[in-house]
Amino acid sequence: MAEPAISFMHRFGISGFFSAKKKKRKMLTFDVSLLWTVLVLLMTGLVMVYSSSIATAEASAYTGHRPAYFLLRHTVFLTIALFLAVLAFQVPLRQWQKLAPVLFIGCLVLLVLVLIPGIGKSVNGSRRWLSLVFFNIQPSELMKLAVIFYAASYAVRKAEFLPSNRPMGETLVRGFLPLFSVILLVGALLLMEPDFGALVVIVAIGFGVLFVGGLDGRIIFGLLLLLPFALAGVLVSAPYRLERLTAFLQPWDDPLGKGYQLTHSLMAFGRGEFWGVGLGDSVEKLLYLPEAHTDFILAVISEELGFIGVLVVILLFMWLLLRTWMIGVQASRLQQPFSALTAYGTGIWIGVQAFINMGVNMGILPTKGLTLPFLSFGGSGIVVNCIMMAVLLRIDYENRRLLAGHKL
Repeated sequence: MAEPAISFMHRFGISGFFSAKKKKRKMLTFDVSLLWTVLVLLMTGLVMVYSSSIATAEASAYTGHRPAYFLLRHTVFLTIALFLAVLAFQVPLRQWQKLAPVLFIGCLVLLVLVLIPGIGKSVNGSRRWLSLVFFNIQPSELMKLAVIFYAASYAVRKAEFLPSNRPMGETLVRGFLPLFSVILLVGALLLMEPDFGALVVIVAIGFGVLFVGGLDGRIIFGLLLLLPFALAGVLVSAPYRLERLTAFLQPWDDPLGKGYQLTHSLMAFGRGEFWGVGLGDSVEKLLYLPEAHTDFILAVISEELGFIGVLVVILLFMWLLLRTWMIGVQASRLQQPFSALTAYGTGIWIGVQAFINMGVNMGILPTKGLTLPFLSFGGSGIVVNCIMMAVLLRIDYENRRLLAGHKL
């Protein structure tokens, strides 16, 4: 069932870029439609970062009052990200599988370093960055990448202990608890920063990959039953999180205080209506909407490009997730479990983070500091997004080689 669909995507990808000659068609070794989807998102993000950040850049002494400050930095980040993505595409999946534990331990060390005073950089009360002179790196973004590889590698190594036909005790002790302990450690470090948004995404990646990898569904069901208690504990441990929840439920009760971000985001959506007010003509980005070029860039897209603009962004993400899933299915059918789980993990990551960011912007989820993948300003996020897409394209490339009868 997947092969005709994949063949169709293959033809769709080359239709606009190659002639009908068989020789040229054979040159295509990965999904061009997926590549162009990512590139369109990245270029849209570049335009919208500039549009949404001009007022902030002009008003800030930190930027030297230069209106193109964030545009130039984002362009540099994007250039670095694309260069690293090209390099990442050259790495076979078997090498990523071997490197998975090393990458995970390295990112774990970075999460510890970011908490050390004098090493970690604190912004707005959160210690999430490591300063490297000319730019900062955010270890939690790198950890998302590492968790995908580590969870996929772990699920492959522990495959015999995950299914429901094994004794429950053995599944818990040898299949589930080792990864659970590791995720718990990562979660504790992230809460100390604090970065609850990254924690949610990383937990979703870790347990999502494990579930797709064959983990007994009863364990996942038990985790879901415990989830409300865990969330309640997290909310009680930090009063500001409870305040964000109440502000999300009734933002108009305190529009100049706790509900300030959300009310201005909703006003941006309201002003955009169907077609938008026009590119560059947003009012909310004029120092009314905080973090307009990062967490709330979708609100600016809505105001300037309207419902149509937001719909196009959502459709691009839906296509990306569909292709991610199909690439994972094909890898699974080709007996490439690590590649399949890596593809699924990528889809879980992009899907969960995009859903949370969009939900926050639209007022259907409490405010969290999560960027919109490929679109929001940010060095570490853009770099990691591009590297992971390159790995996904590599999985598709290896799938096609196997289908053609070549060895990896």
